[in-house]
Amino acid sequence: MRHRHFLKLFSAGAIVLSSLAGPALANPVVLFDLNSGKILQHQDAFKRWYPASLSKLMTAYVTFRAIAAGEVQLDSPIKVTKHAAGEPPSKMGFKPGSVMRLDNALKMMLVKSANDIAMAVAENVGGSQAAFAERMNAEAARLGMNGTHFVNPNGLYSPDQYTTARDLAVLVVAIRREFPQYASWFSIEGLAVGKKAISNYNLLIGRYPGADGMKTGFVCSSGFNMIGSATRNGRTLVAVVLGEKSAITRAEMAAKLLDQGFDTPAAGAATVATLAPYGDTASPNDMHDEICKKKKPEEQSEAPAATAKDKPKSPYQEKLDHVPTLVAVGLGGATGPAPKAMLDQGGQEYADVPIPTWRPDRPAPAGAGPVIAGSAVQGDQPAKAAN
Repeated sequence: MRHRHFLKLFSAGAIVLSSLAGPALANPVVLFDLNSGKILQHQDAFKRWYPASLSKLMTAYVTFRAIAAGEVQLDSPIKVTKHAAGEPPSKMGFKPGSVMRLDNALKMMLVKSANDIAMAVAENVGGSQAAFAERMNAEAARLGMNGTHFVNPNGLYSPDQYTTARDLAVLVVAIRREFPQYASWFSIEGLAVGKKAISNYNLLIGRYPGADGMKTGFVCSSGFNMIGSATRNGRTLVAVVLGEKSAITRAEMAAKLLDQGFDTPAAGAATVATLAPYGDTASPNDMHDEICKKKKPEEQSEAPAATAKDKPKSPYQEKLDHVPTLVAVGLGGATGPAPKAMLDQGGQEYADVPIPTWRPDRPAPAGAGPVIAGSAVQGDQPAKAAN
């Protein structure tokens, strides 16, 4: 009986590898056509995975919906609370009480993958972390992301925050189709914060022909995650890659999948919306020991690692072959109305709560001062200055 069950699962797994030929895939992936929704390749698409900073895509989506509903405007003030300022890196490091425009906050969240800014956005737009998480889960349910659950807006590790490659594909479709006006934010090459430059962690941007988005993520338990999109000849493909071993290999895998997709005409009937669940959809995956237990801190970073001179470099480790276009962001300029969720009838703010005590079974977050570039702990790691 067990043998027949194994063969059944094996056969299903063989089928879902799709019509594209290519190297064996170790972890969940989905490759799909954005316009048609048709899936070109997938493996373990319904396997439960920790999203890490890919969570910030849902934070952006909830915020875009709030803007459309008139709850907040792009020039509305986003105040950094004590709670937000206490989030571990990667972060901008602004002091509690600092205020910025919502659009600048979202760009810092998406490009720098700043955990403190993601929390500030959530608290201001939702009223509190818990209230915003409820909205994240409500949107996930409405979109049919049935294998997803959120507890925070930035993707820092929690056993109760998980998703699947298929669900992330559903989210990407919603963002890109419903809010095309923000598409350029996902392809920003770098940010200028005063005199400092911050590169995008998405190493396809500026390096892979046609690359135009979207987001990366990393915590020890998830490995290196990535969603990369590219457009060629009017055709936009999206690759979802979860659980890679480094920032370089996830970019390489995404690029390989995109290459295969652009070389193959759209085929098959399954779409992101209609793909039927398969495989183990309940057991969580945890790569903590494999990714972080025996590796040096610099190997636990989203920043591309240096290679030895006698070894060929990955094209995604090379500096950009052009001067990067930097988008200026920073504090101030918030002249719009305060987010409705931050104000009660007396005009008092909800979200300015004390910094919680750090869990004793995990390392304490590094430093309390500004962290624009430098070492970091879990979460998307600081990149080097823009090339």
